[in-house]
Amino acid sequence: MKWIKKYLVFISASLIITFMFLWNRELGLKAIDTVKFSFKEMIMVLPPIFILLGLLDTWVPKDTMVKFMGEDSGLIGILLAFFLGSAAAGPLYGAFPVAAVFMKKGVKFSNILIFIGAWSTTKLPMILFEIASMGSKFALTRFMINIPGILIIAYIVNKSLSEKEILSIYEKAEQL
Repeated sequence: MKWIKKYLVFISASLIITFMFLWNRELGLKAIDTVKFSFKEMIMVLPPIFILLGLLDTWVPKDTMVKFMGEDSGLIGILLAFFLGSAAAGPLYGAFPVAAVFMKKGVKFSNILIFIGAWSTTKLPMILFEIASMGSKFALTRFMINIPGILIIAYIVNKSLSEKEILSIYEKAEQL
């Protein structure tokens, strides 16, 4: 029974796709193709991320991470979170294993939120693509709006959660 609860989303999605296939074969095949594409993308993205995470976990001591991105890191921690998130490559789901390792290393919660925000909106390849396709004025305007937006969202989320809730998130990351 425990494994059913653990895999409930996967089982439900599989049943929905099966019923969709039986109801409308073309739509079901389209859904299966989408699942195959997403699975291939994850297989291409996640292994390099996990290798880099293993190296980060092994090579960077916890006290170094705390010094540069921990509770007392101040502006350096914020800038480093922005830089790491912006320099990252790959889809957003790749940021969450990195965030879990950051939690294990004692990174400040707001810096983790900034890192995830930067990964999702300020990646350098995306900015270069926007400059080429939509012009530098649009790309730089969007970028300049996103920076304070990320900071504001990180601040609001950090302040809206209690210390107990944040500790619970860190404890869950330790279990991974």
